[in-house]
Amino acid sequence: MSDPALGLLMLGLIVIAIMMGFPTAFTLMGLGIFFGFYAFYDPSQFWWDNRVFDLMVQRTYGAMTNDVLISIPLFVLMGYVMERGALVDKMFYSVQLSFSRLPASLAVATLIVCAFWGLASGLVGAVVVLMGVIAFNPMLRAGYDVKLAAGVITAGGTLGILIPPSVMIIVYAAVAGQSVVKLYAAAMFPGFFLATLYIAYIIGRALIQPSLAPPLPPEQTRVPVPDWLDRLRAAYSSNMMRTFLSALASPARARAVKSEDGTPLSYGALAGNFLIALVPLALVVAVLGLVWWYVVIHRAPTEEIEALGLQPLGGAAPVEAEAASGPGTGFYVTFATVAVLLALMLARYYWRMGAERFALLKLLAVSVLPIAVLSISVLLVILLGITTATESAAVGSAGAFLLALFARTLDWKRTKEAVFLTAKTTAMVCWLFVGSALFSAVFAVLGGQALLEKWVLSLDLTPTQFMILSQAIIFILGWPLEWTEIIIIFVPIFLPLLKHFGIDPILWGVLVFVNLQAAFLSPPVAMSAFYLKGVAPPHVTINQIFAGMMPYMLVVILCMVIMYLWPGIVLWLPTWLYGG
Repeated sequence: MSDPALGLLMLGLIVIAIMMGFPTAFTLMGLGIFFGFYAFYDPSQFWWDNRVFDLMVQRTYGAMTNDVLISIPLFVLMGYVMERGALVDKMFYSVQLSFSRLPASLAVATLIVCAFWGLASGLVGAVVVLMGVIAFNPMLRAGYDVKLAAGVITAGGTLGILIPPSVMIIVYAAVAGQSVVKLYAAAMFPGFFLATLYIAYIIGRALIQPSLAPPLPPEQTRVPVPDWLDRLRAAYSSNMMRTFLSALASPARARAVKSEDGTPLSYGALAGNFLIALVPLALVVAVLGLVWWYVVIHRAPTEEIEALGLQPLGGAAPVEAEAASGPGTGFYVTFATVAVLLALMLARYYWRMGAERFALLKLLAVSVLPIAVLSISVLLVILLGITTATESAAVGSAGAFLLALFARTLDWKRTKEAVFLTAKTTAMVCWLFVGSALFSAVFAVLGGQALLEKWVLSLDLTPTQFMILSQAIIFILGWPLEWTEIIIIFVPIFLPLLKHFGIDPILWGVLVFVNLQAAFLSPPVAMSAFYLKGVAPPHVTINQIFAGMMPYMLVVILCMVIMYLWPGIVLWLPTWLYGG
């Protein structure tokens, strides 16, 4: 048997061994050592002088010194601390009340919380289990179809591996030699776009077949209003903004109102609730201020937004150069238009702010806002180049501990569990890198990589045909294999061919990320299904969960088609932020 044929035999054996249940990392290392010993065999040397042992040491050291991998344990710790801190229960309740008027409101709320939790943690298993515990039984009690409810949770849970910060993106960056920051920026819109397609599908199904997701009874859609808030409103005005302003200016009547603990309502409590009422205004001002700072003060945008009247300077530019040209008229017109529209929306919101609307805002501010501020801040400082991914992950981990401590939900036992699970996940990823690096090196030495490249080039494919072929192969591999094996073993086979076909590795990588959503939704492996089955009621079968996941695989394919037809969904943000 020739050396290239031995390389292909290696590839076949690793797939068979993984499907039989052997540990992936150690199977990779074992096959690498076995075939590498043959590839480097020299009869004139002692067997222990075989170069495969040197190769293993070099690859292990390379994985240990890989800067990209340092951020993995910190992001994973951030996610596990949030998950163990039980910070998602109140979030689901408040989001469900916010969208109670939509068809299939429980399912929509589940997908929104899954997408948000994916932004905060990036852990698929943890999100599926959490939402299975929190949302599955309420949907079943509300009369939702079992398949629809199971599909919502399993599909929504997989968004955590796509929406940054994601461990899968970091692993791909290390394998492909790409920038983690650019990949984060590229995956941002596709992740939320896929979540939007999921929500559109659910609402469409509920409109076509209302029996699959019956409307909730009125008592489950009514926002609970505390008694003190009703009494305060009766004392001043039905509009809560006028009520708080009047109470702060003339607090005499407010002192007669008893708070929830039976004590007179203090001036500090009034001021605190007034600040909560100002949260929407503060968020709008913060977003507009950030856009103004980044575009006008920090840097000049690139050619890709020249249509808005901006002067390109080729990426992040010094302040002096930006001052010389600066943004054009188009930016100021667009900015002013958006600012006016947001101001009108805020005016309408505050004009109609009654007690129920304020109570809902307070629920959202307490349950969603702290996690949102932490998660978005962690991501923004990475994307804007203020910190590295590792530094941001460290800050995010510290922030997660603080949130859990302030919520009084994190004890010593849960902290220990979070740290243990972080160490376990990190060790798995690092050993996978060691095994993959050894396996890939031996595979290349035997000529397996060159043989596959020669075969693909002999097909005389167009770039579109190669894109379809590569993504179809990865889609099929997602049925028996997990994303880790696909990224570590098979993605490196395609990477050298991207340059030949003129395909951007960032675009191709994000298509792979979306494609690998199917790896969690496709039997027989379909880890999301088994995560959910572990916390589902006994009458819910694994086949019902599998059936519920199938439509979302079609949505994933639709998302990939749209992304390929309009690659700006992927490339616009990294190009605008970093140029090139």
